[in-house]
Amino acid sequence: MASTSKLVLGSSSFPHPTPSSLSITTGSIATKALWHKNRKLQSLEHNWNHSYKFIHGGSKPRNSFVKATSEPSHTQTIWNSTKDIMHTLQKFSGSYYLITVIMSISSTSVLAVENLSDISPKFFIGLFKFIIPIMFMHWYTVGINQLVDIEIDKINKPYRPLASSKISFGGGLAIVAASLFMSFGLALMIGSKPLLWGLILIFILMTAYSVNLPFLRWKKSTILTLLSGVPTILTAYNLAPYLHMKTFVLKKPFIFTRSLAFTTVVMTFFYVVISLFKDIPDIEGDKKEGLQTLSIRLGPKRVFWLCISLLEMTYGIAIIMGLTSPFLWSKIFTVMAHAINAWILWFRANSVDLKSKEDFQSFYMFIFKLLYLENVLVLFVR
Repeated sequence: MASTSKLVLGSSSFPHPTPSSLSITTGSIATKALWHKNRKLQSLEHNWNHSYKFIHGGSKPRNSFVKATSEPSHTQTIWNSTKDIMHTLQKFSGSYYLITVIMSISSTSVLAVENLSDISPKFFIGLFKFIIPIMFMHWYTVGINQLVDIEIDKINKPYRPLASSKISFGGGLAIVAASLFMSFGLALMIGSKPLLWGLILIFILMTAYSVNLPFLRWKKSTILTLLSGVPTILTAYNLAPYLHMKTFVLKKPFIFTRSLAFTTVVMTFFYVVISLFKDIPDIEGDKKEGLQTLSIRLGPKRVFWLCISLLEMTYGIAIIMGLTSPFLWSKIFTVMAHAINAWILWFRANSVDLKSKEDFQSFYMFIFKLLYLENVLVLFVR
């Protein structure tokens, strides 16, 4: 019996692998893993190069992929290059202005709400449906303006992607065409008339503002600039979203409320100031192009203080409307908030070096911050 047990244990049907067979198996698994890893890296490299060439017009990436065996080098290169592309697109789209667009639309949409029950998933879906097509139209307007103004921007704004050749002319044209197609395509699918008419107005007037064709290129004249820009922005970013939310989403009759009247007046002044102020740092390039902006006609100092006076007047109107409010909380908040803003504006304006282009640009961004804040303050006006 002892010998039998020994025989059974010695003749197991599951033999142990020899060292040579173990090394062969392990080696084949490692080889397959390395092969799949290289295929994945090659795929990432191909996709990134394709995106880079589309944006940069077929030029070679500055930070090309390094054929190294370590994965972190490839990952780091992809990450840095992706950040570079995103930063380029951010400059192309004008992110500070896009924030204004989104805030204006959101703020005015809230004004259409009559009671808390209106704040529902339906409201947010309706808001999302309005913002996305408008964002595509925004990319069209800033894109078509940069395509036409490449030579001017090389003087005034050399950091812009088209002026600095970070984006090729063909790449910019493709972005503009795709944005226009997506904007109108989404609007037609959604079926909101306020949204569609707002997009049509932006397309017509802002194209007339930028394109250098007979009877167009309205940016040559300050009056035509204001007529094309201010009504367009006010309608598309304030009145249209209110109508969209009120009639299309919430299915309620249109009512021109006190809050909407306040928003219309205050935002009109802000849009006029922004339209005038943006030309102050661009005098050199505009002169060479033959544009007759108000900054060229009157000089930067006069236009600067004209803009400050208009904004102070805006805050004065806001204070008067606040004093006439039938609600005490609205009266106190509106008057105090706008009085503080008026003082901050005056203090900040007097600290600007009118001979410094950098100071002008910094103050221009400060005006946008005031506009961001105003989009919040209008919600408390009753």
